[in-house]
Amino acid sequence: MSDLAQLTPTILWQHFAKICSIPHPSKHEEALANHIVDWAKEKKLHVERDAVGNILIRKPATAGMENRKSVVLQAHLDMVPQKNNDTEHDFEKDPIQAYVDGQWVKARGTTLGADNGIGMASALAVLSDDSLSHGPIEVLLTMTEETGMDGAFGLQPNWLQSEILINTDSETEGEIYMGCAGGVDCKTNLPLSREDIPAGHQLFKLSLKGLKGGHSGGDIHLGLGNANKLMSRFLFANAESLGLRLLSFNGGTLRNAIPREATVVLSLPAGNVDRLKQAISDYLSVIKHELSAVEKNLALVVEPTECGLKALTADSQSRLIGLLNASPNGVIRMSDSVKGVVETSLNLGVVTTDQDQAQVIYLIRSLIDSGKEYVADMLISLGQLAGAQTSAKGGYPGWQPDPESPIMSLVRDSYKKLFDTTPNIMVIHAGLECGLFKRPYPDMDMVSIGPTITGPHSPDEQVHIPSVARYWQLLTQLLKSIPERN
Repeated sequence: MSDLAQLTPTILWQHFAKICSIPHPSKHEEALANHIVDWAKEKKLHVERDAVGNILIRKPATAGMENRKSVVLQAHLDMVPQKNNDTEHDFEKDPIQAYVDGQWVKARGTTLGADNGIGMASALAVLSDDSLSHGPIEVLLTMTEETGMDGAFGLQPNWLQSEILINTDSETEGEIYMGCAGGVDCKTNLPLSREDIPAGHQLFKLSLKGLKGGHSGGDIHLGLGNANKLMSRFLFANAESLGLRLLSFNGGTLRNAIPREATVVLSLPAGNVDRLKQAISDYLSVIKHELSAVEKNLALVVEPTECGLKALTADSQSRLIGLLNASPNGVIRMSDSVKGVVETSLNLGVVTTDQDQAQVIYLIRSLIDSGKEYVADMLISLGQLAGAQTSAKGGYPGWQPDPESPIMSLVRDSYKKLFDTTPNIMVIHAGLECGLFKRPYPDMDMVSIGPTITGPHSPDEQVHIPSVARYWQLLTQLLKSIPERN
């Protein structure tokens, strides 16, 4: 963490280092929230929390700027907890081990939490820095954005007093976001039946690992490998010919992260073990060739194992493998209205099996509601064919672009003045909370900006140090330039 303290802007990086030191994975943000509330009280700032735990902090305008429009700086409190298979880390207890590597800040074997920790740190830095010029400021820190947008769903009208909201959850410096995709979760539950493992079978654990993973919205168009899809493809191609019997299938950990690993336990006749190893080698060659441009560390490892479960019956096994192999995944349609942006996609994020059932969790994203409905209906139909029950829940709206947005125009003009280049005005396929904020605050003018973060939702996450400095320049210039109230 001492490395971070040497970076500039110092006040922002000091806050980020403190955020990294306090565990705050989704649904476990309370320690960080308590720290921030106590800090705000020590600073003599107005601070309160609502019924769902969101934090609101207010800072008065600097002298002479009391008549400027009030601005909300918004970030979410939680981070995505993902780690490499060989990394020992308890996200509920251990601090993030952040370090500087050239022009980047990274974490040792885990997600960094720059998504949205840098945005949160920038908001706290604005509250800290009394040398800045600004009108009235509100800072809104929301709960559990990554696993359901709980804080945004729970935000009540008449709590915020501002006319403008600056969301800090974007991940490409030089791009201004004025719209985003909505999303919905789909869960498929498939009943399983089991029977004794046939005599003469040997048990093996087959692990697919080494994939990059990534953000299921922002990275979905990159063609990255999905461990659940790759594993089910192997099983579909080889289960019958090798006499494989499936005992368990577990892959992925989060519905909004492209799964990096999947593991199955299987049995097969002892005489077919060498054929299994050859099939694994052949399959690995095929998928390494197919994914050679994007996946450099793909591995498929088989080893003897033990398991207390019985084997799936032939019918259950066929239904489960068929369901996973036939499941759509990735980009469904590109947008016609926003060139180069994904319109609709889904991520087959998590597969788990227990004694009696398999559960498959998908996250569907779309810029249009009909796109979400289409893919959800596709999954429901597929579930029906497999004898499974599929339900959609937790839907949240997209943020519809407003090309006439005054704050978007101000950000664009401020960026051009600062850096002598015109930023890209974008719609992002990831889910930002702005669409949900529009429900209680339909007239609030919103924009989203941020530094450059690559590999979010994966242990490859990193934030570009020079982009953080440019983002801070833009943010502080914006606050200085906010117009007066009408």
